[in-house]
Amino acid sequence: MNQSLPRLGRISKAVIPAAGLGTRFLPATKATPKEMLPVVDKPAIQYVVEEAVAAGLCDVLMITGRNKRPLEDHFDRNYELEEALSRKGDDERLSKVQESNDLATMHYVRQGAPRGLGHAVLCAAPHVGDQPFAVLLGDDLIDPRDPLLARMVEVQEREGGSVIALMEVEPSQIHLYGCAAVEATVDGDVVRVTDLVEKPEPAEAPSNYAIIGRYVLDPAVFETLRETEPGRGGEIQLTDALQKLASDEKLGGPVHGVVFKGRRYDTGDRGDYLRAIVRLACEREDLGPDFRAWLRRYVSEEM
Repeated sequence: MNQSLPRLGRISKAVIPAAGLGTRFLPATKATPKEMLPVVDKPAIQYVVEEAVAAGLCDVLMITGRNKRPLEDHFDRNYELEEALSRKGDDERLSKVQESNDLATMHYVRQGAPRGLGHAVLCAAPHVGDQPFAVLLGDDLIDPRDPLLARMVEVQEREGGSVIALMEVEPSQIHLYGCAAVEATVDGDVVRVTDLVEKPEPAEAPSNYAIIGRYVLDPAVFETLRETEPGRGGEIQLTDALQKLASDEKLGGPVHGVVFKGRRYDTGDRGDYLRAIVRLACEREDLGPDFRAWLRRYVSEEM
């Protein structure tokens, strides 16, 4: 395969893997997709789609599985509800309901078997074709005031290859993430990735740079994923495919990382999910003042 070069034209496609079973949130996720759990008053998945659209990626493919039909319904019209709100003259709620209808051009494909993130990304190959694309994981919500994805798209269009989002974490926490070995570049927030390890033990980690759930990928990743054997957990790991690309640029160009120091809300487990709700509610103009006042009283009186 020829080495990738920066392509003309803006990246327009985003892929959102959403086929997981959400077992950490049982029993709530027995019949409701984890991605539909509310973060304040919007489902988590809507924040992710809004982030893609804000970065100019308006063609969104969602990789789904069984029992994920509510995801499709959320981004579709609900004529009965809209008509009922319209008859009541409830324009404010009607606007909120219609907000998700026209966010993006939405597409859906089922993963079939839960074979890992790498396999989920591979399911996007027919839709993506031969152009770079973004992957957004739903457990990481990025504050819209910190346009991480737009910066990653900018770096990919300039440098070619693939770009991953990195965040410095405490060394004791690196075993929870994919980890990158990096070299500095002339841009302070951009590094060149030389190696990747999936969830290493702290003593074996090449750095404390953790991969978080945003990627802008060269389509060469598809061929590499097809040749990638199942790794940790018996699943096809995206990190393993990116490690091959980072070690041999002839496969698909360089791999760079954008080091993120902004606001990130982790909804990956129950405790972080609750903290994300509290943080976002505190920052809302309509909810924040009263909620912060109640929170102060609760902490001082009850704790």
